[in-house]
Amino acid sequence: MTIPHRHLLALALCFTASHALLRADVVPFGLFQDGAVLQRDKPVPVWGRAEAGEKVSVDFAGQRKETTADAEGFWSVTLDPMAANGVPSPLIITGKNTVTLSDIVVGEVWLASGQSNMGWEVTKGHDADLEIRTARFPLIRQIRIARAPRESPADDIEGAWRAALPETVGEFSAVAYAFAKDLHLALGVPVGIITSTWGGTPVESWMSSGALASDPAFATVAERWATTLENYPAKKLEHEAAVVAWEADKSRAEARGEKFEVRAPRPPPGPGSQYTPSSLHNGMIAPLTRAALRGVIWYQGESNSPHAGEYGALFAALIRDWRTAFGQDALPFFWAQLAAHSEDSSDALPWAVLREGQSAALSLPATGQAVVMDAGLSDSSDIHPRNKAPVGRRLARLALARVYGDASMKDSGPVYAGIEPIPADPTAEPPRPAAIRVLFRNI
Repeated sequence: MTIPHRHLLALALCFTASHALLRADVVPFGLFQDGAVLQRDKPVPVWGRAEAGEKVSVDFAGQRKETTADAEGFWSVTLDPMAANGVPSPLIITGKNTVTLSDIVVGEVWLASGQSNMGWEVTKGHDADLEIRTARFPLIRQIRIARAPRESPADDIEGAWRAALPETVGEFSAVAYAFAKDLHLALGVPVGIITSTWGGTPVESWMSSGALASDPAFATVAERWATTLENYPAKKLEHEAAVVAWEADKSRAEARGEKFEVRAPRPPPGPGSQYTPSSLHNGMIAPLTRAALRGVIWYQGESNSPHAGEYGALFAALIRDWRTAFGQDALPFFWAQLAAHSEDSSDALPWAVLREGQSAALSLPATGQAVVMDAGLSDSSDIHPRNKAPVGRRLARLALARVYGDASMKDSGPVYAGIEPIPADPTAEPPRPAAIRVLFRNI
């Protein structure tokens, strides 16, 4: 009897699936790829998936660590602390199959997170052409974590390590690149940046559900989101109608040979979106928390300005939350204070209140703030100031002084110290009325 072709194909697919179930290849977690940077001077976990009960070994730089995958197929080993080493070595993971990762170096690893001003690429910033032309730093590397909102904590990430070279540096976070370049030049070691960002997202998207439940005051976050979900069906219909109108306008403009630069209407926030509380923590932070790293740099807050008075407590809770998740009570955490932005005068006060909330987090240990209101960093007409290099460099000053012990490094901008009265002087020309003087320190 002749078996029809479609039946042969079905049998082949069944055999392939059965074979995959019988033999699950050992697979490392997404951070462990060609070109990765491992953290120096700390135990370095390496982990992944395999068949349940499969014996797995990891070989790197003269070390061999062995383990057995658990009943769920998860395995993990921990490499002993290593000195910095810019000479690439292979990292070999062996189970029933062998995975060889090439070009692995050891140095300093930092997590760069927040919204669009942290994610803003080199290619969009000031001096992009010069930055790209002069990028000759194969030991500065970035992995950009793929955007992935999740309802529950994910167990893996997507992304790829890239070295800072002319053909790749344009996609680097401009702030993180400036930060990494100064660390690399000052310390003389490889620097790896894990960039996990999403523009327009509020701080609550980056906090775990436990952190948002840790303070009754945070209940307003859940209440607002419940209202958003309740309104979503109507907003979705409005958006669909707006898209139809936009497409019609675009078609008419194109038929007339005119440029059409109006952006497509943005979809409203709703189920499964990046605005869901805890969604980005679950998808883009929680999977990373086993990793060995030195610290965090952060640039976020713009999307919380409508509720600026809440930010101080939420931001401090996020810092504590991440420190618990990464298992480091004093994980260095440095951030960029928001530059001025005001579409109209009514916006100015919320942004000032939010900056005050950022500054309040300095009461936590091992924190630091880069003030970026000056030196062309502030353009009140643009929520994305293009001059990102000074932001990264000021964050690097904080790291060099407070993490790497460079006592000669000035690491603070002006800090408010108080006010003092200036008496009236009727004898001055012209007469000077009474006034006050604002005092600063660390100028």
